[in-house]
Amino acid sequence: MGILTIQKSAKQLAEALKNYFGFDRFLPLQEEIVHHVLTGQDALVLMPTGGGKSLCYQLPALVFDGLTLVVSPLIALMKDQVDGLKSNGIAAEFLNSSLTGDEVSQINARLQRGEVKILYVAPERLAIGSFREFLREFKINCIAVDEAHCISQWGHDFRPDYLSLKNLRDDFPSAGVVAVTATATPRVRQDIVEHLRLKDPAVFISSFNRSNLHYDIRPKDNAFEELLNLLRAPPHKNCSAIVYCFSRKDTEELADDLGARGFKAEAYHAGLDARKRHDIHGRFIKDETPIITATIAFGMGIDKSDIRLVAHYCLPGSIEGYYQETGRAGRDGLPASCVLFYSYADKFRQEYFIKQMEDDTERKRATEKINKIVAFCESFLCRRRFLLEYFGERYEKENCECCDRCVRPKDEFDADTIGRAILECVRATGGQFGGQYIVDILRGSHNERVARLGHDQLISHGQGRTLSGIQLKEIIRLLTEKDLLAKSGGEYPVIELTAAGRSFLSNGERLMLPRLRTAAKEETHKFFERREEDMSFDNGLFEELRRLRKKMADERGVPPFVIFADTSLRDMARRLPQDEASFLRITGVGEQKLKWFGPVFTKAISDYCRRHGLASGKNDDFKRIKRVLPVLTASTYEETRRIVCQKLSLREMTNIRGLAAGTLLAHLEKLMSEDPMIDLEHLRPAQARFGRIKAAFEQAGGSALSPVKSVLGNDYSYDEIRLVRIFLSKERMPGRDDS
Repeated sequence: MGILTIQKSAKQLAEALKNYFGFDRFLPLQEEIVHHVLTGQDALVLMPTGGGKSLCYQLPALVFDGLTLVVSPLIALMKDQVDGLKSNGIAAEFLNSSLTGDEVSQINARLQRGEVKILYVAPERLAIGSFREFLREFKINCIAVDEAHCISQWGHDFRPDYLSLKNLRDDFPSAGVVAVTATATPRVRQDIVEHLRLKDPAVFISSFNRSNLHYDIRPKDNAFEELLNLLRAPPHKNCSAIVYCFSRKDTEELADDLGARGFKAEAYHAGLDARKRHDIHGRFIKDETPIITATIAFGMGIDKSDIRLVAHYCLPGSIEGYYQETGRAGRDGLPASCVLFYSYADKFRQEYFIKQMEDDTERKRATEKINKIVAFCESFLCRRRFLLEYFGERYEKENCECCDRCVRPKDEFDADTIGRAILECVRATGGQFGGQYIVDILRGSHNERVARLGHDQLISHGQGRTLSGIQLKEIIRLLTEKDLLAKSGGEYPVIELTAAGRSFLSNGERLMLPRLRTAAKEETHKFFERREEDMSFDNGLFEELRRLRKKMADERGVPPFVIFADTSLRDMARRLPQDEASFLRITGVGEQKLKWFGPVFTKAISDYCRRHGLASGKNDDFKRIKRVLPVLTASTYEETRRIVCQKLSLREMTNIRGLAAGTLLAHLEKLMSEDPMIDLEHLRPAQARFGRIKAAFEQAGGSALSPVKSVLGNDYSYDEIRLVRIFLSKERMPGRDDS
């Protein structure tokens, strides 16, 4: 489709939304923002990553008769967004240092012919007076400033070049300015309005709640093994992941360690030359490198929708940074995990570098930020509530059901002995020492300081030697939470006994504390199961469509998600569209994607349905399924394994699991491939029918179901044929001797 000139009616905007972007409805606040932008007035838009910020200025750009200018901080982000717009049939270009002189000339010519609706530029280019003079030749209706928090020194990613954007108001006085960001505290919002000189802007603040993200803070006492466990098992296995590290050296060492364990990982940091960073970024978004170990240099601008895990191997520098970095996960709206490994050592490491800052204001600002992220890690509040309240949003729920504080068991343990030992130690040392020194005494250390002060003679010395330092620090935090201990402020905080603590030591009350935190992978599985869309689909078809998407993306030199997001592929695997009309109803499919990709994908779907005996998306089998994970989790398979051991019939198992027979048989095929010893004999069809189906497979030649069904006729169901295929595959397994 060509560029539309449409009115501002709701109906016409909805049509453009579907025709160009493939969506049937707006996300919360989008429609209101679009209508406001179309009036030409200024706006400040705060939406979480994945909330649809970009569409708020991209859709109006199709309505305006002039040019929409988008300021974007990263080259890679510009290219990804322009590739995505072009795949939707929208005339977009970018100008940055990655282009050759000829390429720049070609784009300039397109601009002068009025063939470009959206132009992406870097703030550095806009700082050049001659370039702004060039832009004044065109009618610019709207200026969108992406990642607008970069303009504030109180933001987590301040960029001095953004300060020059204040000149845009003078150069383009008639253009409306839209500032968009995913992270902005009230102080940062004020800076954005002032520095961009926004005129009485409407402020649109969407909820900062990313309900599809599971937040988990874990003690950093066995982080590498825990990370391996996360990467090895569903729902993160074979999925894209980012692991944030403190330093360049840390990223490289971790990538090497992961590589030694069989994972394909690459390190990304600012010390690499631009070409190498570009190549690593390209391999990641093209699904060629699944794991990136990175510094914060790999944060903003990663426009990849299907990242299922973001792990922090070190303490982030701020709440804003943490929120932005975890925001890379689950941009497609599907469940994703955010795991942070926390230790005091990382806190001290951050504080050491903060102390090296020469500017007092900068040092104070950094100290405030690190104290906030430490408070986040040590807080006993719901993680989601803490984050939302930090950004000025009230969270009403008592239990979010998707963070470690809310989903882990709240049972208590008898902490009387170790708790009293800690309290006695603090009292005996006079409340003059920090937590680490108290831990040293409790663990029985004989270091020079402990020996010199005679604290190796205390009764409490060595009483906590059976616990790790992390565990003891956890108990100290719990005692602080119960107001039995207090931590002083200042540069070198000390642990002190409170009045309640002194009173407790003198009475006979039993001390019970919440059970210590442990890594619990099943909780993540449960979260994924709860958060998964109420949408059934054929997982085999989904994987086949993923391979097709990758092939087409490679041919076009674009990331796979530019072709289709995972949500679109899953919708296809559910609805089974086999003609243009049904394909156009798929989420994320507009007129242009129908034209470019529809014939190839509908053919692939038709071929798959024919091979596997599937009819259409109206098939009752699909309607009956309540929940099927896109990548079936280990817990899902184990539930099927448990039911199989009860020797139930296929019908009984489908009723209990709430799955279609075809889906359950897919479980059995996978379980059989992983464990050939699993007993399925109670499901074996009668000997005569089994023999007839086996002969039909031999006659048809191969393992496809449809040719076998054609041989057998209507007396045999696809489910029965598929069940026999499972037994036949077992017979053909290497090393099996049936003689």
